[in-house]
Amino acid sequence: MSKHFVLAAGGTGGHMVPAAALATELTRRGHRVALVSDARGVRFPDLFDGIQTHVLPAGRFQVKRPLGWASAVREMWRGRAMARELYRTFKPAAVIGFGGYPALPALMAAFAENVPTAVHEQNAVLGRVNRLVAGRVDAIATSYDPTERLPAKLDAKVHRVGNPVRDAVLALRARPYPLLEEDGIFRVLVTGGSQGASVLSHVVPDGLAMLPVTFRRRLQVTHQARIEDIDAARAQYAEHHIAAELATYLPDLPEQLAWAHLVIARAGASTLAELTAAGRPAILVPLPSATDDHQTVNAREMTAAGGARTVPQSQFTPVELAKQMQKLGLDPAALENAAGRARACGRPNAASDLADLVESLDAPVARLPVGMPQKPKAAFA
Repeated sequence: MSKHFVLAAGGTGGHMVPAAALATELTRRGHRVALVSDARGVRFPDLFDGIQTHVLPAGRFQVKRPLGWASAVREMWRGRAMARELYRTFKPAAVIGFGGYPALPALMAAFAENVPTAVHEQNAVLGRVNRLVAGRVDAIATSYDPTERLPAKLDAKVHRVGNPVRDAVLALRARPYPLLEEDGIFRVLVTGGSQGASVLSHVVPDGLAMLPVTFRRRLQVTHQARIEDIDAARAQYAEHHIAAELATYLPDLPEQLAWAHLVIARAGASTLAELTAAGRPAILVPLPSATDDHQTVNAREMTAAGGARTVPQSQFTPVELAKQMQKLGLDPAALENAAGRARACGRPNAASDLADLVESLDAPVARLPVGMPQKPKAAFA
């Protein structure tokens, strides 16, 4: 039976990509989906084509700027009121939050309207918004086991489903690791995620320039860079005579990933989900300022499995990158083995499993009566 679902996500790729993957799966099953996000979230090209979208105000609570909290609270309550109005016409069977502050007013409205709820956590550390609502939602879907900062008392409603990826990336699972001949082209994909990463633009060109000339001449680099870094990075590659294509956005990222022999990237949740779905080895440089250092925690599973090497940003220098590249790139068999180990960490059924969980939320057994002690009173009522 067709149902209506609201997906609420913050405006970064880490939240929006899994929400888009779930939207695609639910639509495929005949359901109707609406997206609630901020202005950034609805601008992602092609992610939510054909999906009803709503931009709601959502204040951001910055720890270092407490003077702005009063304004953030006002915006949050304004967004909550608008979401409640939406629910009275759209009548969702459930509301699913994917983290980020724009998800909070949508979930608060669902609590007020007694609509079933769930959250999906992409990272290996439960995010701030998901921590705020974890005690009140009906289900918590996770991508990692264990997920840090997730209270043990909530175990009964935790479901490990993995982190959904786009169909185009999931399709790469059926394609073999690209043939790597000793004297053939060696393709490197450099990506800092949806927001880019300046450190990669500053370090990677000079690091690749330190490789032996016979190796360097084989390189073919695709590099996603921030707009403020792209000209300087392009000049560095040219100076070192390294074949490189640079862009601020890669609309054909799945195809670039398909042909990559090695990926140099941040350790964001969506990046790791795509690497493990496709089975591509990587050198990971976690973002040190990420909340609760969650990117370092994200990288542990793939690194422990042998599918990646993790280099802290403080140690990510051209010399260190050249060392890591030579260890990986000069042994095609070892690189292909790392690709297989990365693939073994993937969860290809994540979107389907999450959709199954979401569909079950409005079943009578899934919904606690209002006022049950498992639903502690909070500032959201």
